Amino acid sequence: MTQRAALLIGNLAHTREEWEIECAQVASKLHEYPDGSREDFISKCKSGAFDGVFALYRSNDSNKITGNFNDELLDALPKSLKFICHNGAGYDNIDIPACTKRGIQVSSTPVAVNDATADVAMFLMLGALRNVTQCFQAVRQGNWRGNFSLGHDPKNKTLGILGMGGIGSAVATRAKAFGMKIQYHNRTQLPAKEEDGAKYVSFEELLKTSDVLSLNLSLNASTRHIIGKEQFDMMKNGVIIINTARGPLIDEAALVDALKSGKVWTAGLDVFEEEPKIHQGLLQCENAVLLPHIGTATYETQRGMELLVLDNLKSAIKGEKLLTQVPEQKQVRANL
Repeated sequence: MTQRAALLIGNLAHTREEWEIECAQVASKLHEYPDGSREDFISKCKSGAFDGVFALYRSNDSNKITGNFNDELLDALPKSLKFICHNGAGYDNIDIPACTKRGIQVSSTPVAVNDATADVAMFLMLGALRNVTQCFQAVRQGNWRGNFSLGHDPKNKTLGILGMGGIGSAVATRAKAFGMKIQYHNRTQLPAKEEDGAKYVSFEELLKTSDVLSLNLSLNASTRHIIGKEQFDMMKNGVIIINTARGPLIDEAALVDALKSGKVWTAGLDVFEEEPKIHQGLLQCENAVLLPHIGTATYETQRGMELLVLDNLKSAIKGEKLLTQVPEQKQVRANL
């Protein structure tokens, strides 16, 4: 068999043993690049330090080391590289068309992130329905309820889910337990069995008729700022916005205006357009419930994500096949 080495970029918090033992059993050699800079990493690639690497492990966290996997970085990677195994449900920092053009297959970590992210979406949704930020801040300042106002019950509210994939479906399951009515919009309607009673509607109808709108779709060129002033204008007065997907899905400046005008009653956000920087207007809005991108931040989920990436890596080395290849590449394969 051709020599097939593996490369780990960044660190492993929960699966060091699996990397060192299980991956060593299938890879000809294990390389690691735990820290450094983009310039240094590219230099090492060009010097031949990682020649023979067939599959690599990278993550959203390791992006701070290498920067985005764009044309510049992809051109520097060893020609032997055929698989990128990514730790993260979102992979907007990887240029998928550029990888596909070079014959590099990419995997992500769907399924493993569904429950934890959906839990945080419900946490934000309930917090936004009750408008908890103002009271939360007041009680810590010794001001008891502060400028208290009544919230809303989730029961009988219409939840609109934009992006009914694994996470969106998990949000729907949880929301139904609170008595919410579920509708959704995808590019294509799901089979009835997968809808589980949810109503499929157009994008425009979703915006016009939802009491609560949850964003659960991937970020790409077509979805960036999919929610902006034009879309807010179409929504119900007093709508509630939840985003646990990617910050740039929303035009934050337009969201701030909508929060201040009352068009959006409250918002629950775990992600931001320029994170870790947060729009000052959002920080000033007491009707915004904010979390620092902790949707998948549980021990169980983080270990599950790492294991799934390593399983993809082992499958790539042994059988030249990914278990959870990104859908854009699966679609390309299906059209061949």
